Order: sequence, then structure tokens, then C-alpha cells
Amino acid sequence: MDTTTALRDIRRVFIANRGEIALRVIQACHRLGIEAVLGVSEADQHTVPAEAADQTVLLGPSPAPESYLQAAKIVNAALQTRCDAVHPGYGFLSERAHFVRACEEAGLAFIGPSAEAIEMMGDKISAVAIAEKAGVPRIPGTGALTDVGQARKAAAEIGYPVLIKASAGGGGRGMRVARDPADLEKQMVSAASEAQAAFGDPAIYLEKFVERARHVEIQVLADEFGHVIHLGERECSTQRRHQKLIEEAPSPAIDAETRAAMGEAAVNLARRAGYVGAGTVEFVVDADDSRKFCFLEMNTRIQVEHPITEMITGIDLVAEQIRIASGLPLSVTQDDIALTGHAIECRINAEDPDKQFMPRPGIITRWDAPSGEGIRFDTHCKAGAEIPPYYDSLLGKLIVHAADRPTAIARMREALGRFVVEGIPTTAPFHTRVLAHDDFAAGQVTTRWVEDVFLPEEKAAKRARGEAEKAAAAAVAE
Repeated sequence: MDTTTALRDIRRVFIANRGEIALRVIQACHRLGIEAVLGVSEADQHTVPAEAADQTVLLGPSPAPESYLQAAKIVNAALQTRCDAVHPGYGFLSERAHFVRACEEAGLAFIGPSAEAIEMMGDKISAVAIAEKAGVPRIPGTGALTDVGQARKAAAEIGYPVLIKASAGGGGRGMRVARDPADLEKQMVSAASEAQAAFGDPAIYLEKFVERARHVEIQVLADEFGHVIHLGERECSTQRRHQKLIEEAPSPAIDAETRAAMGEAAVNLARRAGYVGAGTVEFVVDADDSRKFCFLEMNTRIQVEHPITEMITGIDLVAEQIRIASGLPLSVTQDDIALTGHAIECRINAEDPDKQFMPRPGIITRWDAPSGEGIRFDTHCKAGAEIPPYYDSLLGKLIVHAADRPTAIARMREALGRFVVEGIPTTAPFHTRVLAHDDFAAGQVTTRWVEDVFLPEEKAAKRARGEAEKAAAAAVAE
């Protein structure tokens, strides 16, 4: 184990992001006595994060390709404002190896993993190969596929249904399910085309499609001294079209023995990859036997849902990121990690759940956020704020912590009930309905539950209400 590393004096951090994660990083910097400089687009010049930063720099026009995705502009802005390091947040350039190299070549510390680690784990085929070498179980699958004939042979061996996945994919893009040989070629072409358009890489591979799956992830931290630890798991199965909606920690389906095994697997993978920084190892868990888990992918950045891990461990993950980037060892060991209570996070988006979750930008005319014991709201919003159409629709994350899961669910339902937003629709009412469902209370949600059970039930109930109203109106008229 290497016991020497160069210390980097980080006194001023450039934040290459926006919204709630930008504000979260600013707050962490200030708690550490570090100045925060924020890069902003034209649409974000007068936001809450811009007001909280010690200095702002205009990166360019509102569209992300002209501002937040301009690596050269960000590096130049960081240098001009005499910053020592760059924090990428999540999304945008956070998992782009070329951005890491640009920062390092300019003498800026990148608050995240190395470019090599990002490339290694960002390519899903490469990541699966590393997982296998680390002894981490994987879903039966293939390497990169070159033609349909090869895919047909592999699918027959794996067994249908199969999941076609883009090697460079993310967020559900470049993923298709083929349930029989006749459907395979069509779905392969569709997945490769979407992958090429979204990531510039059409490479695809196959995995066995798990019909009843849970999505469970392990948070890891690793420093330059070879210390690697995990901070327990997060349950992320409440999702729609591969987009997470509600997360909780710990998982209601994982026992202590399985948690230890998953944590060990995640640590072994991070160590095998030579990983340094905060990262998340994601697993598919069999909903019918939660002791069976398989590697899914690794995210080489801070996650949207990191607050629930902070709530049950008391560890400031962003502060640890900055410590690691400074060349310091982790402030905690594996023996220091204890999971206390239960935490739930609801992602509040500016979307209309009654209209296929269509994004609805606009101006917030009223914003009354809940607060109190065990309640945390990570948000960049306030009354009068304009939600622009150029970016992700996330308004914030409502997080609760309680002694146990039933109490946490009750606390979240109560907090959502006190949350008032006017001017734009949000997903808050949707979350309230999900939390009231018996399946959620029983911890029986799978990754397909929202689409296959909850939304169809809501649609049927809405249809029944409409028919009852029509019948009542007809009776009155008669």
C-alpha cells in the first residue's frame, strides 16, 4: 500500500454545474473554509447558487452545449479566477475523461476519479470485464457484438428475454428488451442507433433480462493511500423508464449478510480498478431472492441520491471528495461506518405526471418548502425563480430521516403534504400516492413496478372515476 502522496492546497474551487448540486458543493466548500466560484449560463446568472457563490463567471448562452459542456471555457474560467480545483457535480462533464485531462494539464485538481478510471468504468463492456476479474458476480451476458448472427447465437445460449445495452449508455438510453429471435435484430438496430446519437458510440452487448429486478447500489469512497470503504446500500427500484424517482437507505430487501457481501464486492471492484474518489457500484438484485445480486455498472461521480447515505451514516460525501482531491486520507475507516435509522429521498421534478411526466418549465409563483426534525430539502428554488427549458427538470430533493422505515414513510408523506408549489406542476403529488401504496409500504417494489402496476392502477382508477361521474351526471339529467 502506498503511504505517500502529494498534498494539494485547495483554497478555491470552480464548480462546473448548476442547480441543487451546485449549491450543495458551494455549501460544502464554505463549511471547509474554501471559496467557491460558480460557472453559470445566461439563464442561471441570478439563481440561488449564483447568489451563494463567492464569485460567478459567465460561461456562455443558456443551452448546455454552449456553456456547461464547454470544457475549454470552464478550464479557462477556473484559471482566470485563480481556482485550485474543479468540482463537476453530476451530469454535464462529470464523467468525461477529456475534461479531467484538460483540468490536470492546466494544473487544476479534478475533484473526482482519474481519466483512466472514468474511461475504464464508463465503458460498460470494460467495466463488466473488470468486475469479473474482481470476482464480482455479473448477469449472464456477452462482450461487444459485431453482427446479428453473433447476437442470435449468444441470445439462444443466454435465453430470452435478453437486454440489449449500449456500452457507453446511461439513463436508460441505448437499452432495449428482445423477447424472441424475431424481435432481436429490430431492437439491436434501435439500441445502436440511439447509442450513436446520444454517446457517439454504437457498440452494444447482451445480458439476460431479469423480469423481476431490484436496483440496489453501494456507495464507495477510496483515497490515494489505497484505503477503500463502502457506506452501505441505497434502494433505487422506484423508477420509470430507468429514471429513478424515489430512493431509500438502507434497502428494505437486503439483510446484513447480503449487505456485507455486496459491500465487499463493491470494494473489491473499486480496488481492482485503482479507483480514487467517491463512486457508486450498482447491482441488479433478484426480487424473488434478494441474496442473489449481479453487477450492473459503476457511476464515477457523486450521485443525485447521495444525501440519504449521508443521513444514515453522518458522512459528508462532498467534503470527503474534496479531502481526497487534496491528497488527504479518508477521514473514516470501514469500522467507523454505522447505519443509523432509515432515509428516503423523493426527486421533485417540474413535470406533469398526469401527462406522461412531460417537463413543464415556467416561473414559480409560490414555494413553501417543508422543514423540521428529520427533514432536509436540497434545492435551488424559491418563489419567483424561473425554471428554464434547457436543462434537467429536477427542482430539488426532499429527504427525510427517521428511526425506522415506517416512521420515515410517514414523515415523508407528512412533509409532502406541507409542500406547496404554484406556477408549475411538480411530481410531489405523484410521490404522495406512491408512498401510500401497500406494495411500497411492504417494500415490494421492483424496477418495473411503477410502469407495470402503479400507473396502470392509477389509469384504471381515473377511468372508473370518469365513468362514475358520467353516470351521476346522466342520472341527474334524467
